[in-house]
Amino acid sequence: MPLSIKPSAECAFEQVSLGEVMLRFDPGEGRIRTARSFAVWEGGGEYNTSRGLRKCFGLRTAVCTALVDNEVGHLVEDCIMQGGVATEFIRWRGDDGIGRTVRNGLNFTERGFGIRGAVGVPDRGNTAASQLKPGDFDWKNIFGKLGARWFHTGGIFAALSPSTAELTIEAVTAAKRHGSVVSYDLNYRPSLWKSVGGLKRAQEVNREIAQHVDVMIGNEEDFTASLGFAVRGAGQDVGAIDTDAFKAMIEVAVKEFKNFKVAATTLRRVHTATRNDWRAILWHDSRFYESRQYPDMEILDRVGGGDSFASGLQFGFLEFNDPQKAVDYGAAHGALASTTPGDTSMATRAEVEKQIARAGARIVR
Repeated sequence: MPLSIKPSAECAFEQVSLGEVMLRFDPGEGRIRTARSFAVWEGGGEYNTSRGLRKCFGLRTAVCTALVDNEVGHLVEDCIMQGGVATEFIRWRGDDGIGRTVRNGLNFTERGFGIRGAVGVPDRGNTAASQLKPGDFDWKNIFGKLGARWFHTGGIFAALSPSTAELTIEAVTAAKRHGSVVSYDLNYRPSLWKSVGGLKRAQEVNREIAQHVDVMIGNEEDFTASLGFAVRGAGQDVGAIDTDAFKAMIEVAVKEFKNFKVAATTLRRVHTATRNDWRAILWHDSRFYESRQYPDMEILDRVGGGDSFASGLQFGFLEFNDPQKAVDYGAAHGALASTTPGDTSMATRAEVEKQIARAGARIVR
């Protein structure tokens, strides 16, 4: 049975996301500790899906976030605008001059190579987005008057502060009330939950949010840590070709959360930082669907690959309402995003469809 998705003509936006957008500092082939220059990109787990849907697939998207009204905040805004994502729902906070009370989030990330893994050093304490709270967005206007076919948020944003957890619950409730499909990427990060209640609080928040979710995204660790499910054999080798443990996890989860219409994840086996096996699996309507395998895939920058999977999956449903196409577009888009620098995809729809068709990597002239 296909998902119940609003017609495009009835909505101003195909997709709206809620999350923090940080400024990423990338030392290229070097290391953070020895860098003398950085390339900058914008990025954020939830926002990356909106940018992928807009830039790669041409859909109308918007982001709900907050930035400080200073030069750094407007640099992030400029990056968002270059990605084509609507900025009308950005909440601007006044600059106190030195960032004592509010600041923009920064994320220093090196890509890794071979035996040296990628390293991320976020600097996001006391950010404008982390101070967002219920009532900051007019959901009746966004979902009711303007309309959004799909709403996406995730566990990273929910973990930033007690108020962002409350706002996430408010947002998913409002989206469901107005008939938008709600997707949520569990994206469990122990470091984010550590100071706001730890694992216990993570499960309390995520289990409340999960009651309003149609499309749940996450790997075995995410389902275990964020939702409290434990299945024998899960978490031992998520990237293994045998996916029985993950399937067992999903079957347990959907029995409790009967509102889940889709559950999906990427499956990655890490040989080195630059060589991974990659594929994806999706559950829908009591069936599992699997993408093609991308064995021994070469990685330039793995950050954002999962977010690009999520946006490709959303496109598959928004465009075709087909679970097999959703997992295929998701896996191909995530794979291509890993071949370019930055958190966000630089792929085109034609390139994604070329990968789905198993075309080669011969030079295009």
